[in-house]
Amino acid sequence: MCGTGRLSAVTEPFRIALLIDADNAPAAKIDAILNDLAEYGEVTIRRAYGNWTKPELKGWIGELHDAAIRPMQQFDLTAHKNASDMALAIDAVELLHAATPDAFALVSSDSDFTPLVHYLREKGQAVYGYGREKTPAPFKSACTRFTVVEKLGGDADEETEAANGEGRTRKRSSATTGQALKGNARLIQLLRNSIDAAADDDGWALVGTVVSRIRNQSSEDPRNYGYSTWTKLIKAIDLFELKDEGTSAIAVGDRRNVRK
Repeated sequence: MCGTGRLSAVTEPFRIALLIDADNAPAAKIDAILNDLAEYGEVTIRRAYGNWTKPELKGWIGELHDAAIRPMQQFDLTAHKNASDMALAIDAVELLHAATPDAFALVSSDSDFTPLVHYLREKGQAVYGYGREKTPAPFKSACTRFTVVEKLGGDADEETEAANGEGRTRKRSSATTGQALKGNARLIQLLRNSIDAAADDDGWALVGTVVSRIRNQSSEDPRNYGYSTWTKLIKAIDLFELKDEGTSAIAVGDRRNVRK
């Protein structure tokens, strides 16, 4: 008699559509972006938009081949108008309904994509944004998570950016100082609100719970300030207390409210 077997369930990968505005993104950071996205899932769609006849995009060519990114050609039909932006937006909407990825990743420093991000998120899609530090706040805030590309690759790294086919190396600043972080009123309020909402009667909240609350309401990423984790950033600010560091029960409390 033949035995019966149980088929093991196959888990489908979390599929991400990566759309790159090549005119407003550094080619040298694409490997770091792909590595970062691997934390969320598999990048099954990879497209970069631009007028590839322009010498300004010459540095992208090798990166496209190495990273298996499909170049989407869009000629500049009118002076001072970027047709690539429109092509990217149209493709995003088409992919949403035809390819149905689980999430989108948009690489750009252009706030013109803010309405597109709003649309995708209203349709239930996560949108991971990547752009330069100078990216306007509306685009940053609209994303599920926004990461400053200059900060990818370490707390303090060297970035070699291709421009007109020639490489130039620039030193990036290290982590933002605790004093500077204290001056970021929006960030401090975000942390205090999240800690307060998750705190017990003694004012302590599990860091994991606090981080979850932050991610559910903000696109902030600690790496944008030069810190690999929220715990390291919180510690640097020096307005909060940490206990049980190095354990899964690590907790944080607002120094004004905790009972020791």
